Amino acid sequence: MEMFDLLAHRARVTPDRPALEDLQSGERYDYARFNERAARLAAAAREQWGLQEGDRLAFLGHSRAEFFAMLFGCAKAGLILVPLNWRLAVPELTVLVEDCAPGALIFGGEFAEAAATLADQHPALTLVALDGAADGQHDYHRDLAAVQPDLNAHPDKDPDTPWYLLYTSGTTGRPKGVIQTFRMMMANYLNIGLAVDLTGRDVLLNVLPLFHTAGINLYSSAVFLAGGCVLVARAFDPDQALRVLERRATIFFGVPAVYQALLEHPDFSGERLKGVRSWGCGGAPLSLPVAQRYVDQGIRVRTGMGMTETGPTVFLLDEERVIDKIGSVGRPQLLTEVRIVDRDGRDVPRGEAGELLIRGPNITPGYWNRPDATAEAIRADGWLHSGDVARCDEDGCYYIVDRWKDMYISGGENVYPAEVEKVLEQHPALAEVAVIGIPDEKWGEVGKACYGLRDGAEDPGEDTLRAFCRERLAGYKVPKVFERMDALPRNALGKVTKQELRDAR
Repeated sequence: MEMFDLLAHRARVTPDRPALEDLQSGERYDYARFNERAARLAAAAREQWGLQEGDRLAFLGHSRAEFFAMLFGCAKAGLILVPLNWRLAVPELTVLVEDCAPGALIFGGEFAEAAATLADQHPALTLVALDGAADGQHDYHRDLAAVQPDLNAHPDKDPDTPWYLLYTSGTTGRPKGVIQTFRMMMANYLNIGLAVDLTGRDVLLNVLPLFHTAGINLYSSAVFLAGGCVLVARAFDPDQALRVLERRATIFFGVPAVYQALLEHPDFSGERLKGVRSWGCGGAPLSLPVAQRYVDQGIRVRTGMGMTETGPTVFLLDEERVIDKIGSVGRPQLLTEVRIVDRDGRDVPRGEAGELLIRGPNITPGYWNRPDATAEAIRADGWLHSGDVARCDEDGCYYIVDRWKDMYISGGENVYPAEVEKVLEQHPALAEVAVIGIPDEKWGEVGKACYGLRDGAEDPGEDTLRAFCRERLAGYKVPKVFERMDALPRNALGKVTKQELRDAR
């Protein structure tokens, strides 16, 4: 499978079909214009910004449709796009820039100050402004208008050629740049596209950040390959999202925090959202109460699971089983193999928990400039060690029990914090909860539960919460310490960053 210019071929097949719309600016692209913008980006990168094949092109900005022209333009030019997490502070961004050494940085106007600081620290970095250039900076739109685009398909490349880098959140240490490739995108398209029956008639509302694999690939890149249309929101706004879901979208993918916010909106109604034929969820488990409320509204939200390292789709739950298999991420999809192993690498019996291993064409070749981390994660015969604890039931449905690193041992017994969290989430006063292991002289480790309250709820207190757990859990699983917090620390997709809780304990 050679790498070929997917966008040029799609533009040849369906040039006039709507491809992209920026919901903030109103700018629209059919596939012919989409391909032209990407071709102009490729030409401008070479002729205006001095980039050569293999160089990195960084992007710092909120979500916008033009991002995808950058992505496919980099494929045409043989560049490696690096979307930077705009939520990071400048010192954190500096670490990423030093790691990937981009030749140019495209930035949105809201990040002009951060971009200037990065350029001061890295004088060889060419700055390209999307929203008005200052002295010494390139103007993105003027540079693209000045070049002659080559609308022909670019030459074939090896399918494992690095296309873009996505940096991990760094919650477990130094961030790693996960290499993303053409092969991974094609595998994800087949894994998720077949599972949700994507067609050229589908319209996706994308509310997720584009520095994350979910924002790029669930389901945007797959929709482009199918010839559908992607509506790009600058950020998630419940009012806007409900309007678009009611009037235009046919498919949607969100994280639990997004689904919770939609559900709590006063205008939410399943009857109004009948035009959306497929709902997907990932990033964290969808709780039974939330899933049930959606089912009561005639909406079945399918939970899945993937990683940046897997492109991302690995699992997806069947629509008809969203309630009776609540908590499951479903079965592995077409182009993915999985195993569950013990600490010695031996397959565990069905029903038992162990580390999830994943293999297939959707697996990353490795981490940028990190052969050590690559060798640790991807071992014999191409199996990726996910770091997740999983189990498989008698029907072949998989459950992510917890993160391997989050598990702690109390008095010789394994404790999976996710199990404890699911119990505490049932308490009517709690809006959110996260459990971590902390050192203990007697037991080695014990649990600490950090929690936030629902609006208007009174704090039940440590003794009440401990008693609530004891009624539902074995004694060694009951947290020893309870701490109320105004808000739990979360990353861009709403997942609790437990390392911050460990660091603050």
